[in-house]
Order: sequence, then structure tokens, then C-alpha cells
Amino acid sequence: RCFYDQKILQKTFGQWKDLWTACRERKLSLKAEHHYRHLLHNLVFKAWRAYVCQQQGKRNKYCVAESHAKKQKLLRTWQCWVVYVRVQRTKSGMQSVALAFRERSCLSTWWAVWRRQHYQNCTEHRMNVLALQHWAQSLQFRAWLQWRELYLYSQNDRQKATRAVTHHQHWVLKRCMEAWLRYLNLHKAKKHQNEVAQEHHRSRVVQQCFSDWQLSWDCRRRMRAHQEDTERLAGRIAMQRAFAHWKHYVLCVEEIRQHELAENHYKHHLLVLKKFWNCWKSHL
Repeated sequence: RCFYDQKILQKTFGQWKDLWTACRERKLSLKAEHHYRHLLHNLVFKAWRAYVCQQQGKRNKYCVAESHAKKQKLLRTWQCWVVYVRVQRTKSGMQSVALAFRERSCLSTWWAVWRRQHYQNCTEHRMNVLALQHWAQSLQFRAWLQWRELYLYSQNDRQKATRAVTHHQHWVLKRCMEAWLRYLNLHKAKKHQNEVAQEHHRSRVVQQCFSDWQLSWDCRRRMRAHQEDTERLAGRIAMQRAFAHWKHYVLCVEEIRQHELAENHYKHHLLVLKKFWNCWKSHL
């Protein structure tokens, strides 16, 4: 029985060791799967962050380029207007110097001529002023037409750039939405697979635990039945021994009683014989 208990203990310890090894391997596999998911999520997040940074850099560069183009156009317009103002100032200064020189030269010698030509000079001056005004107005009109053309061109470029940015944003948003939908479907599929795997794993664990419990229960039942059989056999053996002792005791008592009866019978027989002997002797 001690050897049987040792063997049962060894088998139980071996089954427990196998179960502990399986549990440890399952824990390690779960840890590895969690680490793999974490690493995959980290890589996806890094790629998404790099893509967002790249798009932000492109948008910043585009804004800087657009601002630089606006500044360059405005600088060119301002330079043209400054050149025009300088030319007008130079012409007005030269005309003033020429008029002063003419007045000083003609004042002493050609006073009469100047008086006659004063009206003509005033008329020419007015005509020059009108011509300058007309030229300035035509130049302003040309500058306004060029500015309007540049403004319309810049507006058209801005609208094209806005449409391009909007189209690019819609395209990027569409790609992000498609990628997000694919990721969501993949995540749902993985989640469903994980749930199915976990359910299968739980069912296998429950089945294995139930089989282990059933084996243990059968082993305990066999051990209990064997113990009951052993106790019953020990009771039978004890009863047989007690019955043998009782039988031996009864036989001994019966033998003693029979011996006493035989002795009494023999004594009675001797007494009868003695009585008959005495009677026979007296009769003789």
C-alpha cells in the first residue's frame, strides 16, 4: 500500500508538473503576443506621425513660398512705382531749373520778348502740365491694368492652389479613411480571431481541467474503493480470525465439557459397577 501511494503521488506530481509547464508556456505565448501587438501599434503610430510631420512640413513650405511670392510681387510693384516717382521728380526739377535759368538769362536782355512769350510759355506750361497729367494718368492706368492683371493672376493661382490643397486634403483624407477602414476591418477580424482563439482555449482548458478532474476523481474513487475493499477484507480476516478463535474456544469448551461428561459417566459407571459388585459380593 505504501508503494502504491508513492506511485500515485509520483503520477499526480508528473501531471501537475505537465500542467504547470503548459500554463507557463501559455503565459509566455500571451506575453509574446502582447509584446508583438504593442510593437506593431508603436510602428504604425511612428509611421503615422512621420506622415503627419511630412504633410505639415509641406504645408509650411507651401505657405512660406506663397508668402515669398506675394512679397516679391509687391516688391516689384513698389520698385516700379519708386522709379516712376523718381523720374517725375527729376523731370520736374530739371524743368524748374531750366525755367529759372531761362528767366535769369532772359530777364536782362529779353524782357520784352519774355513778356510776349510769357503767355505762350504759360500756355505751353499748361499744355505740358496737361500732357504730364495725361501721361501720369495713362501710366497709372497701365500700372493699374498691370496690377489688376497680376492681382487676377495671383487670385487665379491662389484659387488653383486652394483647389489643389483642397483636392490634396480630400485625397489624403480619403486615403486615411480607406486605411482606417482597412485597419478597422483588420482589427475586427483580429479581435474576432482572438475571441474565437480565446473561446477555443477556454474550452480546451475547461475540457482539460474536467478530464484532469475526472481522472483525479476516478483515481480517488478507485483508491477509496480499494481502501474500502482492503478494510472489508481486513474485517473479513479479523472476523475469520475471531471466528477461528471462537471456534477453537468453543471446541476447547466442548471438549472439556465432553471430557467432564465422560469422566462423570465413567464415575457413574464405576459407582454402578461398585454397587453391582457389592451386591454380587453380598449375594455371593
